[in-house]
Amino acid sequence: MPLFSLPTPYGIGSMGKEAYKFIDFLHEAGQSCWQILPEGHTGFADSPYQCFSAFAANPYFIDIEILRDNGLLTSQEARAEEEADTPGTINYGRLYKERYALLSKATDRMKVSSKARVDAFLEFQRQNEHWLSEYALFMAIKEENSGISFKEWPKPLRERHTQDIEEAKHRLKEDIYFWSALQYLFYEQWSSLKKYADEKGVGIIGDIPIYVSPDSVEEWSRPELFISTGTFVAGCPPDDFSQDGQLWGNPLYDWEYQKKTGYSWWCERLENAFSIFDEIRIDHFRGFAGYCAIPSGDSDARRGQWLQGPGEDFISVIIEKFKDKKIIAEDLGYLTSDARGLLDYSGYPGMKVLQFAFSEGSEHLPHYHTKKAVVYTGTHDNDTLKSWAENSPHEVAFAREYLGYGGDIVKLIIRAALASVCDTAIIPMQDWLGKGSEARINTPSVPTGNWKWRMKQGDLDENLAQKMRRLDRIYGRIRV
Repeated sequence: MPLFSLPTPYGIGSMGKEAYKFIDFLHEAGQSCWQILPEGHTGFADSPYQCFSAFAANPYFIDIEILRDNGLLTSQEARAEEEADTPGTINYGRLYKERYALLSKATDRMKVSSKARVDAFLEFQRQNEHWLSEYALFMAIKEENSGISFKEWPKPLRERHTQDIEEAKHRLKEDIYFWSALQYLFYEQWSSLKKYADEKGVGIIGDIPIYVSPDSVEEWSRPELFISTGTFVAGCPPDDFSQDGQLWGNPLYDWEYQKKTGYSWWCERLENAFSIFDEIRIDHFRGFAGYCAIPSGDSDARRGQWLQGPGEDFISVIIEKFKDKKIIAEDLGYLTSDARGLLDYSGYPGMKVLQFAFSEGSEHLPHYHTKKAVVYTGTHDNDTLKSWAENSPHEVAFAREYLGYGGDIVKLIIRAALASVCDTAIIPMQDWLGKGSEARINTPSVPTGNWKWRMKQGDLDENLAQKMRRLDRIYGRIRV
């Protein structure tokens, strides 16, 4: 379940009491892990897979009540946010217009807060200098230019002319502080939440998008990491999600340059992720074997062509540097022999998705599962099980025939996931709750209306926790 789906009274899920209550719920339900979506600072269409930075976190997730309790906001300021809440969904437009003005009050007060807090902020800046200063400058210039893409900035700023960049640093000093301070507040709150999850025996699985956004601080400040702009962009060819494929538009990596550096940027990125998560899922893992390059300017991904990725050379570096870390490889979509071979070489678990399973011969059918894999009923790109069942009569009929027993199909497929031989089974919260299409997280290739679903107060209760615990006990998955 995404962090943004928590039922806070402040417009979007955050790292406050509802997050702690959710961890309590998972602990009571016998669950051992909580997988979230990327927690990055979202840009285009509010997608967590299109972020302004590969390192910076989303300021929207900073909890208002914690800021109030720490003296950085007043009760009246917090209450005003509560009054504007939209239960069950997220109004990103309002958040963009109003949340930063509120957070600026907190960062202003942080300047004159305790010496311990100020010292902690300075230490945070020092430890994260390799990404924080460029990110804060990027965001400050972006806001000065009404939020437009850096590719539309005045040429001296777009091309980082030294004198103009130095003048911007001086001119935007307060704004640079603001964006840096927001990152400190996020990571301060996250550290406390993560410690609580550790105490409750709930591991956090993070998610790493393979690409960075076409409007990102990395492409602006580190263009050498990418192939020349204006030629090809990233995407995914036609597959089960979209007959036109998925046109993501992200810049593609210059893997030859990355190899010369020992893949140092990727190592920094993964090191940062492992500093805040117990395990990570790498999105679009097959892109390391071969990736789809789509001509710039195309309106869909049909003309995408496959180019060779860094393959075993890259993966061997990651294996060696992160040998004791857990990585899930998202291996969905069109898989060629080289992609399958790279997954085998890595030793990382791939994914089995039961919504893709119920056609004869599908490799997602439970009898093809292996212990190492991770089984899901669906992912953030799937509809909920309930809505899928209502719109997939042939697959549901085959699922009933395959599973061999009757009853509620949503419950049956959850049981099939838990009964799988896969070492790990992950069930979207919407499926546990029996929600319909109103709770769908994302519809690929549909640019608007996504990433909005939130639970409502009362969705979680003791009965559901005990049901989850009971099923985990039946299938030998109970957290000890």
